[in-house]
Amino acid sequence: MTAFFQDYLGYGFGWFLATLILILLIALPLMLAVAMIIYVDRKVWAAMALRRGPNVVGPFGLLQSFADGLKVFLQETIIPSAANRGLFIIAPIITFTVALITWAVIPFGAGMALANINVGLLYILAASSLGVYGIILAGWASNSKYPFFSAIRAAAQMVSYEVSIGFVLISVVLWAGTFNMGGIVLAQKGHILGIINGFGLNPLLFPMAVMFLISSMAETQRAPFDLTEAESELVAGYQTEYSSMSFALFWLGEYGNVLLMCALNATLFWGGWLPPVDWAPLYVVPGIIWLFIKIFAFFFVFSWVKATVPRYRYDQLMRLGWKVFLPFSLLWVFVVSGYLMLTRYGGLA
Repeated sequence: MTAFFQDYLGYGFGWFLATLILILLIALPLMLAVAMIIYVDRKVWAAMALRRGPNVVGPFGLLQSFADGLKVFLQETIIPSAANRGLFIIAPIITFTVALITWAVIPFGAGMALANINVGLLYILAASSLGVYGIILAGWASNSKYPFFSAIRAAAQMVSYEVSIGFVLISVVLWAGTFNMGGIVLAQKGHILGIINGFGLNPLLFPMAVMFLISSMAETQRAPFDLTEAESELVAGYQTEYSSMSFALFWLGEYGNVLLMCALNATLFWGGWLPPVDWAPLYVVPGIIWLFIKIFAFFFVFSWVKATVPRYRYDQLMRLGWKVFLPFSLLWVFVVSGYLMLTRYGGLA
């Protein structure tokens, strides 16, 4: 599409227009998906608690998320008099923006990525780690003790689990031999017995897949790791002083990050846009459909965990990150790299 626009509109403007259209093709459906996935989240929680969930606004309650969005849009934006006004306003913008820009390198199919760069995985690591700055700024700029406690927790939590996620991704990169997201997906084709697409069932990578799933819940501050929003302790955490659209941007950013982590789980370990089995008839289904099915499956796991697992204490959260995940992931990098040295690269010679 970029080449088409460049032929008719010139190199610079054609590239700009094509890129803008591609960004909108990702961002607008993502916003719609966030609205609907909040509805699904609430329905899953309700079903597990033997309740009905949203069922009044629209058929089957499908318009409930849009009604909630309209409500916050019409509310007054209140900024505490003692808050740092500039940082208070920019914090939710950072959270929302970072949740969007990371999708630039997610491949929705063969060659279907906004930016098919060779260091896509490094870009995701760099961009996703920026999201916590929105929470830290919100907590500090609110000039209130509960949001400030939340900001401190967010910083410690991010450091704890980013390190483990980094070691997990090193194992994937070693096996795939590339940082390119599309290349990682293609490396999973027929990976298990020449039949199953995905690294997830590889005995050496399955522990890393489980660890990445748990760490992604901690990275997005989802239960049981939602210590930054612990209502029983911190009122609403970093969101306590926010209202109207500034609150909605946190809301959208959180679910955008959750969907991103679901997409990363599907892409890095479970074949991305590839069908589960390397069987020709299954490739008739468009790859983007397979990716959406896997994202939805992981989102169901996220909702399931939030509805059933009690919140960790803060010391339990830190112990899991520093005393369990960090040493295990570091050890497993040595195991995976040693196995690859002996089998793929001809030993230590």
